[in-house]
Amino acid sequence: MTARVGYPMYVCALLAAAAVLSGTVAAQGRGALVEAIGTTEPDPLPPGGPAPRMADGRPDLSGVWFSGVIGRPSAWSRTRREPLEEEPVPFRPEVKAKREGMTRTEVQLLSPGVNCLPLGVPGVFVSNPHPFQIITIPGMFVQLIEVSNDWRLVYTDKRPHPEYPDPLFNGNSSAWWEGDTLVIDSIAIDERTWVMNNGWYHSDQLRIVERIRRPSRNYLEYQFSAEDPKVLTRPWTSAWRKFTLSQISDQLFENYCTNNQNPEQFKKLLELELNRNR
Repeated sequence: MTARVGYPMYVCALLAAAAVLSGTVAAQGRGALVEAIGTTEPDPLPPGGPAPRMADGRPDLSGVWFSGVIGRPSAWSRTRREPLEEEPVPFRPEVKAKREGMTRTEVQLLSPGVNCLPLGVPGVFVSNPHPFQIITIPGMFVQLIEVSNDWRLVYTDKRPHPEYPDPLFNGNSSAWWEGDTLVIDSIAIDERTWVMNNGWYHSDQLRIVERIRRPSRNYLEYQFSAEDPKVLTRPWTSAWRKFTLSQISDQLFENYCTNNQNPEQFKKLLELELNRNR
């Protein structure tokens, strides 16, 4: 089985991408980098028929899923993704000021992924550059995450949260079905995770409610709501994000994160390259 590269290589890839942006894109236009790393232009996958169902009649969410609409790594497509239509996240003033004071280098080097930490919830969906696999059976939701070969298991019988839950990277979760939509309510999420991979940190009071549905065989849709009175002025709900059934493999690759022992060694060079493109 082929192994994907770990996160030190991911940081190096950022440096290479920045170098390309500083030269190639300036000379050849906005699409140069995207075309350089992927010259095919596949159309979005068709719906593929109705979603399969489990023995209890609920939609079967099982499959290997890629972010986007082509069922493979999005870098293979020159077609730019349409921007999500979302309201601005209502950060508290002091949180907004702190986030705006972070350089892009700091965001990269402080992110959980670069530091070999689990992506957490909802990061396994919204900050995950790799595919993931879902397995559903009546009463149970299992998600296998290719990044660091992580996983989570949630029972879908709406069992109550414990009175004093310990903080966990994926939180303490209660799940149930609302029609054909799976709802997962998570609290006690470890503060070392981020809500999104853009510096959106959170407090111990974060609550995430995820909604997952499969409108057709080839498509999975995901939305989350965040409530965190120490970070947000009010609850916020994301747009629906699309994922497509893998068209290239029905299994995940081995992908362990090798710890970045000295991330500071990348900082100066990465700062120079990113500043060049601000």
